[in-house]
Amino acid sequence: MDLLEREAVLQDLAGHLQAAVTGPGGFALVRGEAGIGKSTVVHRLARSADPRVRVLVGACDLLATPRPLGPLMDFAPRLGRPVRTALTGALAGTCRSDEVFDHLLADLSGCPSLLVVEDIHWADEATMDLLRYLARRLPGVPALVVATYRDDEIGRTPHLTALLGTLARYPWVYRHDLAPLSRRAVARLAAGHTVDAEQLYRVSGGNPFLVAEILAAPTETIPATVREAVAGRLVGLSAPTRTVVDVLAVLGHRVSLPLLTGILPGAEKGLEEAVTCGIVRTEGQITEFRHELTRLAVLEAVPAARRLHVHRQVLAAMRSGATAADDLALLADHAEAARDPAAVLEYAPAAAARAAALGAHREAAAQYARALRYADGLPPDRRASLLEGHSRACLLSSQLDDGVASRRTAVRLRHGLGDRLREGEDLRWLSNWLWPAGQAVEARRIGRDAVRVLEGLPPSRELACAYLNLCQLACYGHAPVPVAASYAEKAIALGERFGDAGTVVQARFHAAAARVLGEGDDWEECERAVSDAIAQELPVDAAQSAVVMSWFTALRRDVARNSEAVSRAEAYCLDRELPTYLLCTHAWAGWGLLNQGSWPEAAGAAQKVLCHPGSPPVARAVALAVLALVRARRGRGQVWPLLEQAAGLVDSDCLLDTGLEWEARVEAAWLAGDHERVQAEARRGLAALEERDHPWLSGPLACWIRRAGGTPPPVPAAEPYALELAGDVAGAAERWDGLGCPYDAALARLSGGDAPALHQALAAFEVLGARPAVARTRALMRARGVRPVRRGPRAATRANPYGLTNRELDVLKLLNEGLSDAEIAARLYITPKTAGHHVGAVLNKLGVHTRHEAARKLHHSERR
Repeated sequence: MDLLEREAVLQDLAGHLQAAVTGPGGFALVRGEAGIGKSTVVHRLARSADPRVRVLVGACDLLATPRPLGPLMDFAPRLGRPVRTALTGALAGTCRSDEVFDHLLADLSGCPSLLVVEDIHWADEATMDLLRYLARRLPGVPALVVATYRDDEIGRTPHLTALLGTLARYPWVYRHDLAPLSRRAVARLAAGHTVDAEQLYRVSGGNPFLVAEILAAPTETIPATVREAVAGRLVGLSAPTRTVVDVLAVLGHRVSLPLLTGILPGAEKGLEEAVTCGIVRTEGQITEFRHELTRLAVLEAVPAARRLHVHRQVLAAMRSGATAADDLALLADHAEAARDPAAVLEYAPAAAARAAALGAHREAAAQYARALRYADGLPPDRRASLLEGHSRACLLSSQLDDGVASRRTAVRLRHGLGDRLREGEDLRWLSNWLWPAGQAVEARRIGRDAVRVLEGLPPSRELACAYLNLCQLACYGHAPVPVAASYAEKAIALGERFGDAGTVVQARFHAAAARVLGEGDDWEECERAVSDAIAQELPVDAAQSAVVMSWFTALRRDVARNSEAVSRAEAYCLDRELPTYLLCTHAWAGWGLLNQGSWPEAAGAAQKVLCHPGSPPVARAVALAVLALVRARRGRGQVWPLLEQAAGLVDSDCLLDTGLEWEARVEAAWLAGDHERVQAEARRGLAALEERDHPWLSGPLACWIRRAGGTPPPVPAAEPYALELAGDVAGAAERWDGLGCPYDAALARLSGGDAPALHQALAAFEVLGARPAVARTRALMRARGVRPVRRGPRAATRANPYGLTNRELDVLKLLNEGLSDAEIAARLYITPKTAGHHVGAVLNKLGVHTRHEAARKLHHSERR
């Protein structure tokens, strides 16, 4: 497992070691809960130590009778003969322990050393004395002593408490705490695994051991290793304490002391032992397990009859007094576990509504689902309300299939009740979420049905939302700009009339976005709309607009704007816990990285989407297309299976809407030399686009027809495509350079065919590692008598020690030659502006501020 969020501690320890080996020595304490990574950190320190430093590692063990001086015995073979002889005598009773300590101190004085003692919370008294002895005298020896211990075990080990009190006097003793991993770190570890990163963080609490075990056994509710580890910690508890722990496991995640003592009188003493052993912790009047996974492992071992009895006791006790809003979720949990359907239907919907109001959409979906399990006997209108709440919560928590299914059922119920207003609203919701589900055709049909139903009623806020939905679908489907504008005007008029700020701001945004895609220049209005949604605290509206900005900047190949839009959308969706929108943003991020030539990073962003079990089909389709293009452009196999999988996830309209998948099919055929398929796929795409007005969709397809030797029909084409179609390949390439798209610029130059353009295209393809394009360019150069043909770069030239892209590595080497941005641009056949972007990216990735520092990094890498 990667060493995440431990770099600062490791760097500090390395600094202590460097200072200690030249004198004076020091003592470092590394503490944290079980599984937090103490051993990983100190072992990494030991492996990275200078070869001239002697590394001594020993450990204390959890034994009924601890080994006297156990850690010293572990590393004794690496010590001098006097220490070994004294230690043997001490263990045999023929030598005093203080003589052993004196010999060890003398031994350390003669050789720079790192002495690691792990798990001192289990140490025997003699080891504690040894550490106390060394700590006082370390300033006189070239050694660093590093000791690890569990801070959740201190209460059980008075000897450790006494040692820590002694060490507190010495200024050369350093203390380092290891905290649980953050959400972001857990998500990074989960990348490449088919697990829900948020759920992983919740049950593990960020504990690295638990994270690793769950990832190693993702299909197990509780990994066997975790179950065994928990059982090992419970085995030494007294019977009363084990009862307290079992009851706490049944009661739930956070338990108030009055509730615990009400169920289990006299629980305080057992609770104290449970806290001391580190299984649970208390904060004021609240007790909770340190990790949810630990609670689940304990709960699994509690007999079913005992669980049922406790749940019924808790439910009765909690219902006897006033119900606080914070208790609703707990009441719903106990109601279901107590097998009380009426109580479930009383508390679960209320808990779901509260969770939704707080933005906890995953919890809201779970509570609505709980209520629906007992809702068969409810009146249709009440059941429909539960389904509507469940649908919205599911859709916002990346449970798309469940959300769509609940909304379909709600539509049928509302129709049967003759509730036309709610039926129209449910149709609008269904239409809105069918598009990310990849069902664009049905989304548009149902969207029109929603408007038809609501237009037969008096004007309403619901009709404003239905008009907005058609505006959004027109924008996403690249309908002519006046169509989206017409729906936007109607939505804004009704939204203002009924005070619906979210509808107004989204209508403004999507009308502007439609103009942007139609080769207009209304970015400022899009930005204002997103800023207004954020300022007015409209999280769903702001997130949706921010994500659309990520998509449309990628579609327009605007690298600079895409990077900014993606960063904003990812941060916003993470903060508001909106995984559906976040996963879509990851997909557009992959496309943007593909455009700028950062192909490994593009594949990484795509994998984030594909590894998440809740990724919407439209995001998965885009991610698959990104991966397919990375493979195709690098000359690797298994391209078409990925493209066919993408096509199978969404309908043909949605395949065109997103803008990448159809073009990816055409490019993959071209790279494989199948010009007949290029023509067929491109013409099919253009035929489907006849009713649409989007130059960024039709333009590339027309260019691919031209590149494959055909004559494309006249179609709307964005500027760089229009220039190439008109024969101005130099102008097209310059425009692509300005957008920051080196691969597209090279393709344009390749289609020009003159010698300088071909040389520039070849250089760019080689830097990118685009092997099929390199081969095509060389073949064309040979056919046209263009000489000389450059050789491809050596493997050593392509090596990448700092996580740079191939283009950035090339820029770094030119920085080493002292070239300016303009000179770099000339060498790489790019614009100075693009060169400046690459220089900034190189400095950022290397963590330096000047070109001189970047060059020094390159020299250091080459020496290694």
